[in-house]
Amino acid sequence: MQRIFLKAKIHRARVTATRLDYEGSLSIDRRLMKEVDIAPHEQVGVYNLANGERFDTYAIAAPEGSGEVSLNGAAARKGQPGDLIIIATYALLDEEELATHQPKVLLVDEENRPRTSGGAA
Repeated sequence: MQRIFLKAKIHRARVTATRLDYEGSLSIDRRLMKEVDIAPHEQVGVYNLANGERFDTYAIAAPEGSGEVSLNGAAARKGQPGDLIIIATYALLDEEELATHQPKVLLVDEENRPRTSGGAA
């Protein structure tokens, strides 16, 4: 049997832009994606701390080091620049994988620069 567990999260990222006329998705600074192993086009859960919105979309890479975290397309209606969000990915794990699984967690500062990373927070 497999169960769904947290794979990675970027905690308290700040929304830098909203682009309603975009195809859709969540643009994330490539550096942040690399830190927690989020792949381009991977499904992400987005949890907005400012308004309680929770939704799924997919990640696309923004320029590395830009600090960009942009809600695009329909997701642009779910928040506004300055909102703090949690970005999470999940993985299916079997019993053998549970013993060694540790989610990657990245805390960022006000400009979406990596602050700390490590285990689940």
